[in-house]
Amino acid sequence: MAFNWDPLTALNLVFCIIIVVLGYWAYHKKRNTTAIFIAIAFGLFGISHLALLLGSASTEISLLVIRTLAYLVIIYAVYRAAFGRN
Repeated sequence: MAFNWDPLTALNLVFCIIIVVLGYWAYHKKRNTTAIFIAIAFGLFGISHLALLLGSASTEISLLVIRTLAYLVIIYAVYRAAFGRN
């Protein structure tokens, strides 16, 4: 794997790290499960961004699976929040 510098992907990775930290912090402070689900999802997005920076192709099945799982976690978190199960 060769390092593939892309400023947009690197910026997305930085934002994912920030969201993961804030989500964990919110969960730790208030025991808000929506926050930890959001953190988990953005952690998965961060893994896919890191893989891209490390030279993986964006069409690899593993990255598609990781991103799909992340979106499903977000959908689940928003569903729980919408119906009052925090």
